[in-house]
Formats: sequence, structure tokens, C-alpha cells
Amino acid sequence: MHTSASHTQPWAPPCGADVRMVQVGPHWDAVRAPEALGERALALLGGASGAVIADYNLMYWLIRPGSAQNWRRIRQVQTLGTGRVETSYIGVPPIDRVSGPYLHWRVPLGPGRCLTDADRLREALVRAVVAELGIGTGEEGR
Repeated sequence: MHTSASHTQPWAPPCGADVRMVQVGPHWDAVRAPEALGERALALLGGASGAVIADYNLMYWLIRPGSAQNWRRIRQVQTLGTGRVETSYIGVPPIDRVSGPYLHWRVPLGPGRCLTDADRLREALVRAVVAELGIGTGEEGR
């Protein structure tokens, strides 16, 4: 990956075949969803999705740090990063690994395509939960 922004260097995808473990929070937070919900959310987001990392049956969106801190819980979806007690790490695959089922870029990182807008992602995931699971509003506690 060629980048001129030095602040992206600490989490830039690795070169070669190795995966790099990156702490969630300092550079981006992440939203994890099961593959079925994730694929439906991707379809709803269309071109509005940023980069997405997939690992077997899980998908991870990268979002601006703190942007999901006040989300109401969504069934089967977990937010990782800012505001959490636990420290989380995500495996970041090499930039050219775009197929799986092992760790890969489901939506490759690219110029102008890194972080997903958290509000749009939340809306797509709630709609995906309703469609996939056939339950109420998709949010827990309602």
C-alpha cells in the first residue's frame, strides 16, 4: 500500500503473507457481525461501505474511533474499541489478500475507502438483523 499520511503507518496492512495484529481504538474502532448479517449490510450500504476485513464467518468494519460508543445494542453485532474496558486486537491481512475463507479483505482498503460512516453502518446492520432474523427492530431491549 502506498500512503503519504504518516498517521496511517502504524496500522497499514502488512507486506508479504503475514497478518499484523492491530489494537482497536487508537486508529479506528471496529464493528463485528456474523457473515450473513454482514453480507446483507454490505448490500444495503453499496458503495458507502469502507474497507471490511473478513475471517471465516465474521466481518469487521473499520469506523472512526468513538463513533459507535453510544450505539444501542444490535443483536449479534459487537462494537470494539473506544470506551470499552477490554483491549481488542484485529488481524489485518496483507493488502492483496482479497479472498478467504481465512483472514482477508472482503472490501479492500483503497484510496478514499477506509472507514465506514458509523451511522450508515448502524442503520444497515439494524435493517439486516430485521431481514435475516425476522425480529422487531433489530435492537436489543425493545
